[in-house]
Amino acid sequence: IIDDLNLYHNQDLRFRVEHAQIVSPEDIPRYKNMSIIVSFQPTHATSDKGYAESRLGPTRIKTSYAWRSFLSKGVSLALGSDFPIEEVNPLLGFYAAVTRKDLKGYPPGGWYPEQKLTRFETLQGFTLHAAFAAFQEKELGSIAPKKFADFIILSEDIMTIDEDRIPYVTVESTYLNGELVFQI
Repeated sequence: IIDDLNLYHNQDLRFRVEHAQIVSPEDIPRYKNMSIIVSFQPTHATSDKGYAESRLGPTRIKTSYAWRSFLSKGVSLALGSDFPIEEVNPLLGFYAAVTRKDLKGYPPGGWYPEQKLTRFETLQGFTLHAAFAAFQEKELGSIAPKKFADFIILSEDIMTIDEDRIPYVTVESTYLNGELVFQI
């Protein structure tokens, strides 16, 4: 696929590879060189962890679900939920990205923890980078003049609380284009 996309490399077509969990490590720098956006659904790592190694083998699994490896090469990550395959709640994806643990806290320390994302990287992946991947960075992805003011107010600060509390944070209010549309 990457070789075929190279034909269009100099155009702003924003190719992205969806579900880019399993790639050859030697291809990772090629994503950056060709400006290919990688799209991950962080909860796939935590839901696939029970069977991924038996399907991929002990060598290939070490370079799969390689979020940090992509970021270290300067590749843009767009993150999402993959609903209805996974839960729609993006906070579960946020938790999976920063901990690489399932909702039972397993495995301790995270599954291949060297591939964890920081909270800031995860927030960017779900907002700015996802908007960019969809050609919507002028309207969405951040709160700025001339953009839609779509945002939520959470019960706790997911950027600072203990990471194991993230899945239990609730949305207290939702704003679309600056207007309150939901409140508990």
